[in-house]
Amino acid sequence: MTCCIDGMYCAETVLQEIAEQQNIQSPLIPRIATGLCSGMSRTNGPCGAMTGGILALNVVLGRDNTDQGVERNYAAVQELVEQFGQAHGSTQCHELLACDLNTAEGQKKYRDQGLAQHCAEYADSAIKMVKQILQSA
Repeated sequence: MTCCIDGMYCAETVLQEIAEQQNIQSPLIPRIATGLCSGMSRTNGPCGAMTGGILALNVVLGRDNTDQGVERNYAAVQELVEQFGQAHGSTQCHELLACDLNTAEGQKKYRDQGLAQHCAEYADSAIKMVKQILQSA
């Protein structure tokens, strides 16, 4: 399964793109997003593009210590989740792709039907949403 940019998966792609645009460099990017790809490591969880967007928002708006508040970050994350769900009809990977990536049948469907293109579209959408949210944050 490949998706998005240069073989990186959905969450990795979104986090990497936003980090680069914010001039944030870390050896942890994109590796901290890997387990979020494929619906939280093929567990039928949230879409990796969306969760990669959440990580990106955290990198930019998250707090550095316990003296800082979380409201700005939480509001941005809530906005992303709401926008993503409204735009795509779900926030869950298996619902968006209509397959279970943890099964051989689901992976075959993913390959045979070219569903990686959908993942690339979700990643692009999440990137655009995160950019817009950061502009207004």
